[in-house]
Amino acid sequence: MEKLSKTLAQIQPVNSSLKEIAQRRLDNLTKPQASLGRLEELAKQVVSIVGTLTPCLEKKIIFTMAGDHGVCEEGVSLFPVDVTPQMVYNFLRGGAGINVLANHVGARVIVVDMGVAVDLSPQPGLVIKKVGYGTKNISKCPAMSREEAILCIERGIEAFEEELAANGLDICGCGDMGIGNTTPSSAIVAAITGVAVEDVTGRGTGISDAAWLHKVAVIKQALAINQPDPTDGIDVLAKVGGFEIGGLCGIILASAAAKKPVVIDGFISTAAALIAYILNPITVRYMIAGHTSVEKGQQAALKMIGLCPVLDLQMRLGEGTGAALAMGIVDAGVKILTQMATFGDAGVSEANG
Repeated sequence: MEKLSKTLAQIQPVNSSLKEIAQRRLDNLTKPQASLGRLEELAKQVVSIVGTLTPCLEKKIIFTMAGDHGVCEEGVSLFPVDVTPQMVYNFLRGGAGINVLANHVGARVIVVDMGVAVDLSPQPGLVIKKVGYGTKNISKCPAMSREEAILCIERGIEAFEEELAANGLDICGCGDMGIGNTTPSSAIVAAITGVAVEDVTGRGTGISDAAWLHKVAVIKQALAINQPDPTDGIDVLAKVGGFEIGGLCGIILASAAAKKPVVIDGFISTAAALIAYILNPITVRYMIAGHTSVEKGQQAALKMIGLCPVLDLQMRLGEGTGAALAMGIVDAGVKILTQMATFGDAGVSEANG
């Protein structure tokens, strides 16, 4: 708890005065004012986060966190739990969607074992922060103990801090891997927002109508049995969450404490962001919502946090894919601010009046 408490205490408001100075420079660039829209808003946000008018986002990291879920016993996913470690090895070989898109934007992928149900072979690119061998079945009992919930957040913080110390980091993104993890994510969002389970539960890997109804019933049962406290993010995580979701929460908290922008991926990462927001609402100023997920529960979480996604590409893969693509857009906004000429620099006449 000491590391979590220390990290929460380190999170401070962003520098809003620098945002105003950046706005003046943006207004003086060789373009009509506000003509680059969201790119300009993203540039100002990054400036306010990092505390400089000349930010550089060269060192990009995607943390893809993996964990298994006991609720898969209830048949809530199309895929068997064996797929989680298989996909982790695919990430490490560079063969997954996140590898391709991370390479595309110049980001490095770090895979973190938070709670895969088997022991993974140590190798480059894999960080072992295992809290347990998968969570318990949330439809029958809490996913984990409160102590384990705190531990998985703290191990996410550790993963961030170790990468920052070893290699440096300018911006990071959140990604996930865990068969069945849309079920705990829906439970988290329903518990905290109070939105009906039916309205925050999607089809995950593409389940049928009958399987979706069963999934809704399982989530309702999990909430009824565990009674998570919506004002206590740790309690919600412990009762109906996942080890990788807690780890992602830790990444978000650590990013805010270190004054680094963090790009949230899809539904699972947004559920983690919602817990981080409950633990410390200031974190929202450090978050950038990467994309709109097809998983409908994400919208309820984003609405409560107050985030508007950068992209809408009808994606629902996870892994950090949407975060990686959005990271490239954020970097473009920063480069507009820092590399584009002003009217004075270019000798171009400004608008009349």
